[in-house]
Amino acid sequence: MKIAIVRQRYNPYGGAERFVERVLAALANNRVGAGVRVSIITRKWRGGEQQAIECKPFYLGSLWRDWGFARCVCRLLQREKFDLVQSHERLSCCDIYRAGDGVHREWLAQRAQTQNPLQSVLTRLNPYHRYVLAAERAMFASKQLKAVICNSHMVKQEIQRYFALPDDRLHVIYSGIDSTEYHPGLRRQYRQDIRLQLGVVEETPVFLYVGSGFARKGLAVAMQALASVPQAHLWVVGKDKHSRRYQKLAGQLGISERMRFLGGQQDVKPYYAAADALVLPTLYDPFPNVALEAMACGLPVITSEKSGAAELLRHGESGFVFPASDTAGVAMAMQRLCSPQTAQAMGAAARNAVLPYSPAAMAAAMRDLYANLLKQSSSANSL
Repeated sequence: MKIAIVRQRYNPYGGAERFVERVLAALANNRVGAGVRVSIITRKWRGGEQQAIECKPFYLGSLWRDWGFARCVCRLLQREKFDLVQSHERLSCCDIYRAGDGVHREWLAQRAQTQNPLQSVLTRLNPYHRYVLAAERAMFASKQLKAVICNSHMVKQEIQRYFALPDDRLHVIYSGIDSTEYHPGLRRQYRQDIRLQLGVVEETPVFLYVGSGFARKGLAVAMQALASVPQAHLWVVGKDKHSRRYQKLAGQLGISERMRFLGGQQDVKPYYAAADALVLPTLYDPFPNVALEAMACGLPVITSEKSGAAELLRHGESGFVFPASDTAGVAMAMQRLCSPQTAQAMGAAARNAVLPYSPAAMAAAMRDLYANLLKQSSSANSL
């Protein structure tokens, strides 16, 4: 059996890449993977020892980049025969699609709520968005598509609403979190040193924001909420090309002295350990891995209704869930979590909520899906 996994760009910190690597590990360590050869089709891959097939046509701009890669992959798949093709990109020539980026049509709908009329029109006319929407429609209409892996029920429901796919082709498989790597004991290891480095005393409530793409993940809402919680600090881990704009906003809000822009961090665990809660009022996020990591570390999470992580939270018990633009609600939640006793109790509940979602559980779900699809493929080939 030959399986191809398609991923255009490799980001060593990306959730999709971690998912791919765990899938490969699941195949390598289970009978389902016996006799199965896995190839990665990509522009460039640095993810392991698997065979990689490069597909890197020349391009200028994001539209040409994505269109050219999709065209290259589909042509390659006509020459190289695989029993299953799993794509993390929107391709009409795949058997399995992992909807890790959610539904582009829904993302644009959520984004439009924050735009003025001119911005909304320009977004709808943008050639890149028009291409992605067309590619999405073609993929979900493809007769070749056998299964869609959804990383949250929210995404599953969006696909059903927009594209009317049958329930048996949509499989909700949460990303796994290693609760032995991410755990509350990290506080003893890192908390004092990190707070000392950043000049924050133990008694100060610290909220952590982790993510790149500040507009999409709601950093401005978190900052506006912080302005109403004068005893708290906010640490920002992540990169954004408009970082200076947010630093300027911090000055306008009068919170510059209570904020730290820490940039991208290869290892976020020390910051989970030093913080008291995660705040991520994202405009749209199919399922942020950082929420799983924070919860496993014993942090309560403040997030939005359009975050897949909200499915694992109990409002007021293990975290808080609000509309993405509800600055007052986020501020109220931050105020409540300034109490160490409240933050610790809710953090313990958050950890308990994610313990069932282990890498082993994710791998088992993937093995079951692969086994069924490979069985179907084998039966079809024998006819």
